[in-house]
Amino acid sequence: MGSGSEVERDDVAVLLAAKDAEIDALTARIAELEGLVAALHVQIGRDSSNSSQPPSSDSPFVKKPTAKRSSRQRSGKKPGKQPGSGGSMLSLVEDPDEVFQVPALQCSCCGAGLAGAPVVGTRRHQVVDVPPEPPRPRVTEYRVQSACCPGCGVVTEAVHREVPAAPVPGAASYGPQVKARAAWLTCAHFLPVRRARRIVNALGGFAVSDGFIAGMRGAAARLVEERFLPHVRALIAAAPVAHADETTARCEGRLRYLHVACTEHLAAMHVGDRSADTIDAGGIWPAFTGVLVRDGYSGYGHLTDIDHAWCGIHLVRDLRAASDADPEGQLWATAMADTLLLANTTAHTARNQGRDALSEKELTVIRNRYAGAIGLGREQNRHGRDPLHDTARTLLRRFERHQDMILRFTVNLQVPFTNNTAELAARSAKVQQRTSGGCWRTLTGLIDFAAVQSYLSTATKWGIDTLDAMTRLFTTGPWLPPAPTPDTAAHPA
Repeated sequence: MGSGSEVERDDVAVLLAAKDAEIDALTARIAELEGLVAALHVQIGRDSSNSSQPPSSDSPFVKKPTAKRSSRQRSGKKPGKQPGSGGSMLSLVEDPDEVFQVPALQCSCCGAGLAGAPVVGTRRHQVVDVPPEPPRPRVTEYRVQSACCPGCGVVTEAVHREVPAAPVPGAASYGPQVKARAAWLTCAHFLPVRRARRIVNALGGFAVSDGFIAGMRGAAARLVEERFLPHVRALIAAAPVAHADETTARCEGRLRYLHVACTEHLAAMHVGDRSADTIDAGGIWPAFTGVLVRDGYSGYGHLTDIDHAWCGIHLVRDLRAASDADPEGQLWATAMADTLLLANTTAHTARNQGRDALSEKELTVIRNRYAGAIGLGREQNRHGRDPLHDTARTLLRRFERHQDMILRFTVNLQVPFTNNTAELAARSAKVQQRTSGGCWRTLTGLIDFAAVQSYLSTATKWGIDTLDAMTRLFTTGPWLPPAPTPDTAAHPA
């Protein structure tokens, strides 16, 4: 009887052990599936607030709360014009083209007629408008003379910059002002060729063709490449801080890359693949000796003789993606993002106070919080083996290995927190691509676009109107920045 009870107890123990093993396996499987679901939520929830995707790729049907979409803090100001700020209005001119007298005909009180009544006051009002028809184009005729040398008998024709070298008898050509406006519409405003042609003809009274408009970008690019690009590349290479970025551009059925090298006041772009050779082909980074601000793309890793700074806002987006997927299990990501934003605020405050560096106390607080977030991250991702924890560990290793690069902006206040300067310059390629049907038809067209955008972007940074810059390009030659920054131009060494 006793032996039977012992057998039964053994059987029960075996069953319980099997059940425990099954429960443990199911528990592990549930944890694995929960991690997989969280990873999938991360994948389908990617947008411009938690990844490097541009805002234009965000779904128009899904609106996240403002606090989760931006790291910016509220300024406390209401939208629109601020109280006390200056206004603007049209001013009267002293020589109007037409003047109409508007007499008072009837009394507004009793209704009596006012014909012949003395005029006691006049209020001037002017209406500024364009004529109903475009003005007649201004035509300048050049009568190019030829002369016969009395000594050798050779006939020589005069040379003038507005006259082609081998003209067709009786031919006419469009002048630099028309060329500048055509290139301005297609390059500065990203208009398709046909729409630009209609605007030029409607406003200028011309009859230019699609081919003429299309050729102006190439003509502008040739003028930019000759003098402007070498000059700007040399200035960027000598800058203490510069930015780099790259963006895709579809051309001739293939994916190309538009590379941007810039500072706050300069920009130079070129086209190629994502290789180190192409990065160096821009002619800037091999000669650069300052601090390079960039994102996490490893293609710049071969530039080992310079200091690198990692774009902080890219890191904040990656941290936000990890936190959104598992807010409780990835508290370290929130802590690290708060640390970076605190460091950015501290650096801004120091600059506004005119300081050259953060105090040792400020740096210690930032580094301690940084180390604390890493320690928490190690603890929270020690055991998970699902895709979410794998991604979190990869992100954690990035912060462990590249601390100096990530916190570069705290030890060198000339280095900004973000790489927005380069990203704004690269955005022009996306705007042009959308207006051009999603791609460039030729590689030459994309290369020309990069050259002209380098010129227009730099001119805009210096406060020069793009039409003025384009007009200079086709008349006196490209505008050249006189120094790396307007401050150094005003106060040369």
